[in-house]
Amino acid sequence: MFAGSIGIGWIANGSPMIRHPIVIALRTEGWGVTVSAVLLTVGAMLLVRSWLRLGQRMGTWEGNSLKPIVAAIGAWSLPLLFAVPVYSRDVYAYIGQGRLMMEGQDPYDVGISALNNWFALGADPAWAEARTPYGPYFLWMAHAVVAITGAQPDVSVLLFRLLAAAGVLLCVVYVPKLAELHGINGARALWIAVANPLFLISFVASAHNDAIMVGFAVAGTYFAATKRPLLGILLVTLSIGIKPATVLLLPFIGLMWAGAGASWPRKFGIWAATASISFAILVVSGIPYGLGLGWAWAITDPTPGFTGYSPSGFLGQQIEFLGNALGLPGNAMADILRAVMKWGAVALVLVLMFRGDHSRVVRRMALAFAAIVLLSPIIQPWYILWFVPFLAVTGIRDDWQMRCLYVGVTFFVVFGAQDQLSVWSFVEVSVDLSSLAFAIALLFAFYLVFLDIHTRRLLVQGKLSRWVGQTDRRLLHRPPTIR
Repeated sequence: MFAGSIGIGWIANGSPMIRHPIVIALRTEGWGVTVSAVLLTVGAMLLVRSWLRLGQRMGTWEGNSLKPIVAAIGAWSLPLLFAVPVYSRDVYAYIGQGRLMMEGQDPYDVGISALNNWFALGADPAWAEARTPYGPYFLWMAHAVVAITGAQPDVSVLLFRLLAAAGVLLCVVYVPKLAELHGINGARALWIAVANPLFLISFVASAHNDAIMVGFAVAGTYFAATKRPLLGILLVTLSIGIKPATVLLLPFIGLMWAGAGASWPRKFGIWAATASISFAILVVSGIPYGLGLGWAWAITDPTPGFTGYSPSGFLGQQIEFLGNALGLPGNAMADILRAVMKWGAVALVLVLMFRGDHSRVVRRMALAFAAIVLLSPIIQPWYILWFVPFLAVTGIRDDWQMRCLYVGVTFFVVFGAQDQLSVWSFVEVSVDLSSLAFAIALLFAFYLVFLDIHTRRLLVQGKLSRWVGQTDRRLLHRPPTIR
């Protein structure tokens, strides 16, 4: 993946790297970009297989199984830390937002097209007029990065990667701790949540700031679950200040603070206190740089449209096609379906807030987060990483639940391998590179399911080994220690 990223990853036009002889050869010659696309795709699929085999080799997850998982995360992350950005170029938009901050402009009001020579930053033109959906703390970070680097793209990417790596490290530390509170093997939870290839590609190679958001959220949930609610609220507020999506966690943090057997008046009082503390901190945080509550638009005014692979988007497309074929207003019918699914997710969140056993608050929170993500019209590949850690720490059984995770992770790794390939328009290639990458990924997936003597047993039977299913059932039936 590291080698392939040099020829097919996203390099800013203003980067001196683009003038290196090796980079020129790999990015301007047809053979160079073709070989790079093959390397990137095969490397990503090998990472999928390595993740699956690591889980198999852990057997019953007994003994000191945490150490090899942490070692694998480190070994797999290190080359990605220095690779050219792949699967996404959002990190270059972060540089633009940092430049807006440096120039005294408000990223909640203007897009990066307000900058001189903004295109040389390497950002996707989709960000040109877009307001930032990020919280004030991430804009502070972007400002600091640009102040240090002078907006030099390569060094800026590295610093944003280090920030994302800090979020990954928070998950490495607190995912096992939070899992043990629920009687779940911490090493297995870490393997599911952090060692998986989609997590490492999205949060290290792509340097998405969601890594910091998730890291603070997991740490905050751990402290709230261990009767340190104020520290938990502070950390979750830091998470909201990166990306506001984790505002959903606050009601469940409040339930942990209220404690088992809390009366409804106490729950409502704690909910009010939790929200007041968090939003008061965020209001004060908006004073520097005059940012105010500009981030709130990301919650109140979500991005329009849909993605075709989201359940809402896919079903809406089928309804629209069927409606039009029958002479009905298919587009309106699809809009209604997507609205029903979106508001259905909100209803599920309310049910999970008000009903359920206190010892399963984190599980309820995970399911609420999953409902909001999976029933929304727009799902980006890394969005599923928002809730997977919380499902992992409360138990994912080695049956259809794990198979769903395998399918989801593999699908998005395959999708990403062909979705965003940086190829200059003047480069002549004999085949369409996206189609080539997609074909290679599909063939590799076929190999994993039907030909590989190790992974085919795992993917078809859904068993990591003949022992792990029994071990996980024992863990899942152990009474959780969270109170």
